Amino acid sequence: MSRTITVVIPAHNAGRYLARVLASVHAQTRRPDQVIVIDDGSIDDTAAIADADPDVELIRQANAGASVARNAGIQAARGEWVAFLDADDEWLPEHLALHDALLDRNPHLVWTTGNSFWCRCDRGHLRRPDVAGERLRRVQSLLAGKDYFDSYFTAYAHFAAGNTDTMVVRKDVLVEAGLFHAGRPRMNDIDMWFRIAYRHRPIGFVDSPTAIYHVDVPDSTVKRHAEPQALFDFMDWHLELARQHGRLDEFAPCAVKIIGWWMKCSLQKRQGQEVRVILRRYGHLFPVYTRLTTSLHARLPVLGNAYESFKHRLGGETK
Repeated sequence: MSRTITVVIPAHNAGRYLARVLASVHAQTRRPDQVIVIDDGSIDDTAAIADADPDVELIRQANAGASVARNAGIQAARGEWVAFLDADDEWLPEHLALHDALLDRNPHLVWTTGNSFWCRCDRGHLRRPDVAGERLRRVQSLLAGKDYFDSYFTAYAHFAAGNTDTMVVRKDVLVEAGLFHAGRPRMNDIDMWFRIAYRHRPIGFVDSPTAIYHVDVPDSTVKRHAEPQALFDFMDWHLELARQHGRLDEFAPCAVKIIGWWMKCSLQKRQGQEVRVILRRYGHLFPVYTRLTTSLHARLPVLGNAYESFKHRLGGETK
């Protein structure tokens, strides 16, 4: 099956990384049909690097954030499909080829994602697969010989939803979902993926890593928008959307995963009061045991840390 693919790369002050990301796009064994870089009001050499590349179409805009930049790229895309890539990450050469082949084998799919490497490369750390070991074996068991999940919610709950760099989505599906929400400072990417999933549950999954996600990039969105209100806005919005689409039971495990991760980060930063507020708001989604132990950890962090160390030494979960 012949399909056209546009690569959309939002970039804000990404001059130190942009040559690397573009080199990874140009190295694709399945060449993209269009490459768009959206310069989101950069004050460094981002625009100059993109403009000097004859295979890149440059869009300039005033600084408005990644969501607005991605939307500009989607609207300018001539391809029937859009592949997303952040300007500080990169693809391996077979990325587009593997996703394209998966879509050929499964023409009913309107989107696909996959495995990637996570790397703190600036610290000299080796890259590691996001889905590996027991997690990969569980994913392969759920796939049961297919190369797609019957539900994005299942993929997300089992750490196999990928990330923005691994998403290849039909353009009309992005438009149908309402594009990226400009007013959401945090989790704007998974906000989009869930909105697609309410309408189109099945999603392809390439289990070999095809992208490199660079962790701990300075001035990342995660670091700049860590206030709990971002979590509340996201979760209240999606609990209601899931209810409206009749997907609340499917979304609930994903909500637990997101909230649990946020509380874990808050506990690591000794923000017990924040965790207690989150539990009061969303505790009904969790088992009683989880509510009790998390509340203990939030109120008595020393005792909570001792308990977690004891569990770890036991080498298993406490029942």
